Amino acid sequence: MDDLIDPAAAIAAGQETIRAEARALDQLAQALVEGLNAPFVEAARLLANTQGRVIVSGMGKSGHIARKIAATLASTGTPAQFVHPAEASHGDLGMIVEADCVLAISRSGETAELSDLLYHCRRIHVPIIGMTFKPGSSLANASNAALILPECGEASDEAPAPTISTTMCLALGDALAVALLKARGFTADHFGAIHPGGKLGAALKRVRDIMRVGQSDPLIAPDTPLPRAMEAMSVGGIGAVGVIEAGKLIGIITDGDLRRKLTPEMFAKDARAIMTANPKTIAPDAPIADAIAIMNEKRITLLFAVEDGRPVGVVHMHDLLAAGVR
Repeated sequence: MDDLIDPAAAIAAGQETIRAEARALDQLAQALVEGLNAPFVEAARLLANTQGRVIVSGMGKSGHIARKIAATLASTGTPAQFVHPAEASHGDLGMIVEADCVLAISRSGETAELSDLLYHCRRIHVPIIGMTFKPGSSLANASNAALILPECGEASDEAPAPTISTTMCLALGDALAVALLKARGFTADHFGAIHPGGKLGAALKRVRDIMRVGQSDPLIAPDTPLPRAMEAMSVGGIGAVGVIEAGKLIGIITDGDLRRKLTPEMFAKDARAIMTANPKTIAPDAPIADAIAIMNEKRITLLFAVEDGRPVGVVHMHDLLAAGVR
């Protein structure tokens, strides 16, 4: 079979598409401080004041974008879901209630499948945010906030499939989501609470969430004889023991310290003689991403978590791996 791809032509088409979409996004950003500014602010206000859920809807490629916008809103603190406009006409209109707000997407603003959904919203006084490229369209006229995007064409004149237009709609949906999370003071802690799974969720956890406490956090006094210090290290199971004085962490003894420093004479000495003084520590409320950074930088495998110098737990590289963080 002949190879249909000319490498140079493929790269040129890719660059042309990406640059065209970048130019369109620049125009969209400029529109936010010109004709689109008031509708955008009103749309953000409607979404922020929604007591129920944000219902996002669209047909075809707009429907795919609508699904993603709904997912982004939900993951950033705004309850949202996608409703298929054709399914809405066959019973799913019951998903939309008075407390909701609808964000409807249509490039032409004349998508027939949206008509029943829009009529239902007007009938029960659900506010509508319309996202379209056509001022004066049915969607724009039915909307409480009409987001009219600047017309920038599509990436291919030969086959004008939705490309630039869907990228612009997606970007505008992201802009609304970020405006809302900033208005609500939505933080990484809030984000982590609703993203407990996967690497992202793990990275947003705090040291306190995974640190070991109790017997798994072995602590000894500086005058503890070395054989008893080694026993405490074995009980803890982390290959280390913390040395405390007046309740504060002053040193640490690790397996590495024993390998480097242990001699027959050392068995007659105490923990202070072999410990590494002023060990690196971390706050229990620090993100575990910080713990990873410190361990990688210092080439160590554990950190004691301290508050006002007092150890409250210990986090080991094994705990980070078990939590799904790399």
